[in-house]
Amino acid sequence: MRNIFLSALVAFAFAALASAETPRLVLFIAVDQLRGDMPIRYQERFGEGGFRYLMEQGFHYRNAHYRHSNTFTAVGHATLATGGNTPQHGIVGNEWFDRASGSGMNAVEDQAHPLLGVEGAAGEGRSPRNLTSSTFGDELVLASGGASRVFGVSIKDRGAVILGGHLGKSFWYEPESGRFVTSSFYYAEYPAWVSAWNGAKPADAWLGASWSLLNPVDTYIYGAQDDRPEERPYKAMGNTFPHPLPAEAGKDYYGNLRFTPMGDVLTLQFARELMRAEEVGQRDATDILTISLSATDYIGHAFGPNSLESEDNQLQLDRSLAEFFAEVDRLVGLDRTLIVLSSDHGIDEIPEYTQHLGCDAGRHVPEEFIAAANGALKARFGIADDLVLTFQNPSLYLDEARVQALGLALPEVERALADAMVALPGFDMAVTRSDLLEGRVPNTKVMDMVTRAFHPKRSGNVLVVQSPSWYLYPEAQKYAAMHGSPYSYDTYVPIFFAGPGVVSGASQRPVAPEDVASTITAYLGIKPPSGNMGNPLLEVVGAGETGVR
Repeated sequence: MRNIFLSALVAFAFAALASAETPRLVLFIAVDQLRGDMPIRYQERFGEGGFRYLMEQGFHYRNAHYRHSNTFTAVGHATLATGGNTPQHGIVGNEWFDRASGSGMNAVEDQAHPLLGVEGAAGEGRSPRNLTSSTFGDELVLASGGASRVFGVSIKDRGAVILGGHLGKSFWYEPESGRFVTSSFYYAEYPAWVSAWNGAKPADAWLGASWSLLNPVDTYIYGAQDDRPEERPYKAMGNTFPHPLPAEAGKDYYGNLRFTPMGDVLTLQFARELMRAEEVGQRDATDILTISLSATDYIGHAFGPNSLESEDNQLQLDRSLAEFFAEVDRLVGLDRTLIVLSSDHGIDEIPEYTQHLGCDAGRHVPEEFIAAANGALKARFGIADDLVLTFQNPSLYLDEARVQALGLALPEVERALADAMVALPGFDMAVTRSDLLEGRVPNTKVMDMVTRAFHPKRSGNVLVVQSPSWYLYPEAQKYAAMHGSPYSYDTYVPIFFAGPGVVSGASQRPVAPEDVASTITAYLGIKPPSGNMGNPLLEVVGAGETGVR
C-alpha cells in the first residue's frame, strides 16, 4: 500500500511539474539555527501567510538531518548551496587554522577583496574563494548564459556570501555602522539604491526602543521561565522582557539589534528594496534570491532554544515571513515563485540548565584541555615543548614543524594526542588525520559523519567529538548555548518547498539538507552543483521515464 501511494504521489508531482510554468523567482531562505521541531512546536500559534503558507501550500520534510558532524553556520550554508559536505565544498567550520599563513582563516575571508567603503583591519575582505564547489545559483547562471541572476542577503557575511555563490552578488550587515555592505569581489562601487538605502539609516528605527513580547505572557509555553540565571544576554539587554536597546546610534546599538527579531525585520527590508531596485524575478529569466535570517541564531545562543526569548522570536519571525511573502506575491506572484526554506543546523539547550535538570552536561574550556593535551604529550615523548598550536572546532592543530624538528613521527604524535583527548571528561571520540587519510576508521554512523567533516588541507591533526550536551567552542564563555556536534539536536532541521507544481503535504521519511541543492536544480532542469552528493526529492520534482523535469 505504501509503495502504491508513493508511486501515485510521484506520478502526480511529475504531471503537475510538467504543466507548471518555469518560476520567475527561486526564493531560498535559511533560518539560522532553526531546529526541525521548532515550526512544529509553534504551528498552532502561527498566523496566516508565513510558516502556515509553507505548511499548507507546500511540502514539509519533518525528518531532515545533516550527514556531517561539524554543524556550524558556514558548513551548513555551504551544504545547502552545493549539496556536498566538507570534502566537496571545502568549508570545515566558521573558521579554521590556515597552515600556510600560520593564522586563523574565516570561511569567507579574502584579503584581496576588501569591503567597500569600510575602513577595517586586515582580513576583513570577503568573497566565496574558499568555497570549492559550485552552487545551485552558479549552475543557473551558467545554464542561462548569464540571463539569470543570483543575490544573497544576510546579517552574517558567511550567510550572504556562501548562498550567493561564485556568480552572485551578496550583501551583509556591518554591526559597527548598521549598514549593509559588500566587497570589491562583487562591485567596484555601491549601486545607487544601496547607497540611498544606507543613507536613510533604516537600522536607526529602533533607537531607544525595546524588544517586547508580541502576545500576552500567559499565552507562552515559557512565560513563567523568563528569568533564567543560565542565560547570557548580549551586553546590557538583560535576562527578562522587555529587552532595551541603546538610545544612541553606535556599535553597541547596532550590535544589539542582531539579538532581537528586529534584526530579521531589517534584513527583509533590505531584501525588499533589492527586489524592487534590481527587478528580481520581474524579468523574462528566472532569478534567485537567497536570504539567511540570523536573529534565531543570535537569540538561541544568548538565551537557549527553550526560552521565552526564542519562543517569542519564532512568532515574530512568522509574522515577518508573512509580510515578506505578501510583498513577493505583489512584485512577482507566489504562483511564479519557488520558495525553499531550511536551516544550517540545530541547537542544544544551555549545558548548565541541562545539569540543573539532573542530566550529564558540561562546558569545555579550550585553554584547559589544550594544556592537558600538551602535558600528556610532554610526558609521553619526554619533551619540554608544547606541540598543540590551537583549537578550531572540531580540530586540534599540531606544530608540525616542531614535531619534525624533535624527530618525532607525526602519526604517532597524532595518536597520542587523540588518546589524551578521549581520556578527558566530556569527549567521546577523537580521530587522527593520518587515520582519516588512510581509511583506518570504524564503520559507524558517527564516524561517517566525522569523515564528512574532514578536509585534508584545512582540517587539523585530530578531530574531536564531544559528549552529548557538552558545550565546545573556542570561546568557552561567549554564549549560553552552542551547536557543532553530530547529535540529533544539532543535525535536525526543517525543509520546506512551496511553489508551482509542488504537491502539498508532509513526510517523516528520512531526508537530508544535502538533497536540497539537487532538488532545486532538478526542478529548474539544470545540472546539479559540482560537489553535489545529494538526490532530488521526488515529492518536489517528480520522476518519469525521461527523468526529472
